[in-house]
Amino acid sequence: MASGKQAAGERYLVTGGAGFIGSSFVRALRRRHPRASVTVLDKLTYAGNPANLSEFEGTPGYAFVRGDICDAAVVERLFAGGFDWVLNFAAETHVDRSIGDPGQFVMTDMYGVYTLLEAARRHPVRRFVQISTDEVYGEVLGDPAGEEAPLLPRNPYAASKAGGDRLAYSYFATYGLPVVITRCCNNYGPYQYPEKLIPLFATNAIAGERLPVYGSGRNRRDWIHVDDHCSALLALLEAPGVEGQVFNVGADNEKDVLEIAALVLGALEKPATLVAHVVDRPGHDRRYAVDWGRLREATGWRPAVPFEEGIRATVRWYQEHEDWWRPLKSGEFLEFYKRNYKFLDARPEPGEGPAT
Repeated sequence: MASGKQAAGERYLVTGGAGFIGSSFVRALRRRHPRASVTVLDKLTYAGNPANLSEFEGTPGYAFVRGDICDAAVVERLFAGGFDWVLNFAAETHVDRSIGDPGQFVMTDMYGVYTLLEAARRHPVRRFVQISTDEVYGEVLGDPAGEEAPLLPRNPYAASKAGGDRLAYSYFATYGLPVVITRCCNNYGPYQYPEKLIPLFATNAIAGERLPVYGSGRNRRDWIHVDDHCSALLALLEAPGVEGQVFNVGADNEKDVLEIAALVLGALEKPATLVAHVVDRPGHDRRYAVDWGRLREATGWRPAVPFEEGIRATVRWYQEHEDWWRPLKSGEFLEFYKRNYKFLDARPEPGEGPAT
């Protein structure tokens, strides 16, 4: 099995590296291993943004390839060049979108994983990290889920991720591929596409628009700053003897949606009247929570960003980077927003008049 020990100049493939977590990982990796060779493969769907990686353009050891992990020819060509470490962040991730169009989630989150695993089997790597999600456990109403808990996904996104997760494990069990699987809780931080809860609330509040809250707003999640997630992944890359294992990544920051809304509005000094309840989504899980003791024991890792401090810093980032997010909240995004959120009051939709 791979030792996990890394050296300068080793070769990394980061799929989905132009997305929120993937680009954050590239930044973290370059800080930790500035001489590493990093190739990013990204399809540049609506949530992939080249601007997230603009600081690396033209720098030694960095390459960007636009392509789909489902495209076997593209993947084979890349793997033939040789990689030491592969981290698969590429995925369709938005639960709301998976409810309306599950097919794309099945393709990317399952078939795309298959394509990558097959290439890694033909062109051996030192470690293949499959980025999964805590949502594969489904609704957790008792003790936080450990890695051996049953997988009971309740929406197409979670189910597709569970499929990719288990497929990756099967390649370890069947072929000896050095796979590690991580299941992280909800991420937040800079560069997150504004369809997700915290950036949606922050950008709406900055613009004086309503914060759409599904149902009662009491659905709870554990929240982790993306920098902490990335430091956990780096710790797992450096840990010996972890192949074939699953690691939960959590931060013990359980908050419900109304608590998040209050924190965002407080950071911006905006009124609570911006909170507006919308029709709940189908199969909305009430709580996700994971036990991440295995990760702590294997690596000594612990999250470092206090939640309230991280939220304030994140909100401030969106205040200071309106040029990044405002162009994103138009066109297809706005159409999706109007279709997805059915407000329970008569105030105008975004773009139809000022919020009250």
